[in-house]
Amino acid sequence: MADSTVTIAVLAPDLLGTYGDIGNALVLERRLAWRGLSARVLGVNPGTGVPETADIYLLGGGEDAQQTLATTELVRSTALGRAVDRGAVVFAVCAGFQILGHRYPAAGTERPGLGLLDVDSLRTKDPRAVGELLADPIAASVAGAELGPLTGFENHAARTRLGPAARPLAAVVSGVGNGFDNLEGAVQGRVVGTYLHGPALARNPALADLLLSWVVGELTLLTLDEVDQLRRERLIGQTGAQAMKGRSRTRAWRNWQTRWT
Repeated sequence: MADSTVTIAVLAPDLLGTYGDIGNALVLERRLAWRGLSARVLGVNPGTGVPETADIYLLGGGEDAQQTLATTELVRSTALGRAVDRGAVVFAVCAGFQILGHRYPAAGTERPGLGLLDVDSLRTKDPRAVGELLADPIAASVAGAELGPLTGFENHAARTRLGPAARPLAAVVSGVGNGFDNLEGAVQGRVVGTYLHGPALARNPALADLLLSWVVGELTLLTLDEVDQLRRERLIGQTGAQAMKGRSRTRAWRNWQTRWT
C-alpha cells in the first residue's frame, strides 16, 4: 500500500445502521491498531459523495425505506463499482448484501441493485427469518482461511439466490441464511455479503482478519481473551445445532457443487 493508513468507508450509516453494523468498522480499526497499523474510518452519508479511494467499504442493515434511499444514492454514483474494479474490499450485511445484487424487494416492489454481486434477492411466502444463525465457512470461497463457525443474528424477510459468478460464504448449520440451497452469504472476488448481524466482525474476528489481509497482506496472530470469551458466549446454546452440522454441510456442499461447478 502506498499509504500505510487503511481507509474504511462506512456507506450510508444513518440509513443502514439499524442493527449496529457500524460496529464492523470499529472492529476493523481496532484489530489494525492492536497490530500497530493505522486506520481512518469515514462515515459516508447520502449527499457527501462516495470516495473512490477507500480500501474497505462497509454497508449495514436497514428497513425498506432506508434501503431504497441508500441504493438510490449508490446507483447514482459509480465510485463503488470503480473501487471494486481496482481491488477494494466490500463487506455488506443484510440490506447492504441485497443492495449489492442485481435486484431486491422493498415495500412490495422489485428494485434494481448495484450488480456487484451475482445474486438476486426476492420475497417468498416463507416466514421472516429472525433468530440466531450458525454457519460453516466453505473453504473454497474464503481461500482456505480458518474462520471457524460463523455466528450472528439474522432478521430479514427476503431470500437471496446466488448466480454462477458468486460463491457461497458458508453452509447453514442452524437458522435460514440465504434461504436457498442451505447456504449463507456470498463471495465474489473481494466483495462479501452476509445476513449476519452482531456486529458480524465482532462475533467472527477471523473473518475480520481475512478482510484486512486482502488489504495489508499477512497479519500477525492476535490472542485476545475478551474476543475469545465473546466467541464462546455466542456459541453457547448452539451445541444442539452442531449435531446437524455434518448432514447440513454435506447437503449444502452437494447443492453448491451441482450449481456452481
